[in-house]
Order: sequence, then C-alpha cells, then structure tokens
Amino acid sequence: MDRGFGLEVPETLAEVCRPDRLALLVYDMQVGIASQLTDGREVTRAVAGVLDAARAGGFRVFFTRHMSLPGEVAGVAQLRTAKAWQRARTVADVRPSFPRDSPQFQIVPELAPRASEAIFDKLAMSAFVGTPLEMALRDCGLGAFAIVGIALEVGIEPTVRHATDLGFLPVVVADACGSRDRAAAERAFAGFAFAGGSLVTEIATIAPLLRGATSVS
Repeated sequence: MDRGFGLEVPETLAEVCRPDRLALLVYDMQVGIASQLTDGREVTRAVAGVLDAARAGGFRVFFTRHMSLPGEVAGVAQLRTAKAWQRARTVADVRPSFPRDSPQFQIVPELAPRASEAIFDKLAMSAFVGTPLEMALRDCGLGAFAIVGIALEVGIEPTVRHATDLGFLPVVVADACGSRDRAAAERAFAGFAFAGGSLVTEIATIAPLLRGATSVS
C-alpha cells in the first residue's frame, strides 16, 4: 500500500479486495442478453463463480438491468439506439427489447439476487447514469468495485471509464465478462491498459481473495 498526503493508495488487487473497500457489480446478466451470446452459459457460470466467492467473503453485491422504455415515452436517443440495434427502418418498426417485467428483462435464474443485494435498473450503458449506484457505494464507504457480466464492449467499458472519472477503482474480471464482438472487446482491454486507473484480473486470481476476506459485520 502506497501512502501520501494522508491517503492510502492501493497498488495491488489484494489490497483492494476487502469488504470495507470493494463491492461486486454484476452487469446486465439478464435472460434476454445472456441468450444472445453463443457462450452465454459459460459466461453465466463464470459470473456465478465470482458471485459465490464475493458472497462467501461478505462483500456487498449490486446488480444492474438494462431496461427499454415503451415507445410512447422513449426519447430520441433511445429510439435511435433501438433502431440501430434492431436494424429497423423506421421508429414505428421498433419494439422494446427489454420491457419492464418481461421474461427477458429478468436476471438469469442461476444468479438470482438475494434479498440482501441491490438491483438497479438503467437506460444508459454506464451503470452510473440515472441509477443510485454512485451514492450507494459512497454511502457504504466503498472506493472500488469488481465488475462482471455482459457486454464488455457495450456497457462494461463505459461503466469502467465513468467510474475512474468519478474517483472509483474498477476491477475488471476479464474471464467473467462476456462479449459478442471479440475485436471490440480486445480494443476495450487495450483502452483500459492505456488509460490506467483500473485493474484487470481473472477469476483464478480474484476468487480466492474474495473468499478469504473478512465478512462485513
């Protein structure tokens, strides 16, 4: 641990993996998203491994879900994005992909959130836009989070970049993050390395650290 100006500046993953410093963020592991990946089941198992370790170690856990607004209340940005994703010719052809309370909107059953864990619904790619995530982390005194889920190149990357701008230390668990575009995922990892401010690790490294942590009292 580096120290200066009255601050502790973590340098290693082990220094960050404490329940009083780090939370787990499970990003958009929804039925309708995991099913779009050919390796969706494998990603789900990988995320479950990290989630189990975090629960065993007493870490706080937050889930996000991506939500589609009804067309009648969706704005220009929402409709433009939906048109692009659905390759729709007109706004009239767009259908909400993840409407509230639909089967595809729900977290995959294998990762069912516990009553002691939070779920934040969002419209944006960054998990910090329009959700209470920042407030919740700061109110718990947490300056870091490990992130797992889908999709690395679409939502996890902007969440990580946003987090560093907010002063958080994001830890990306690489083999527990799914992606559909391998080249885009590789660019995301290259961007993390170039920009700095985040850590990238793997399940085999972080899981023992999470399991071995002291539970939150």
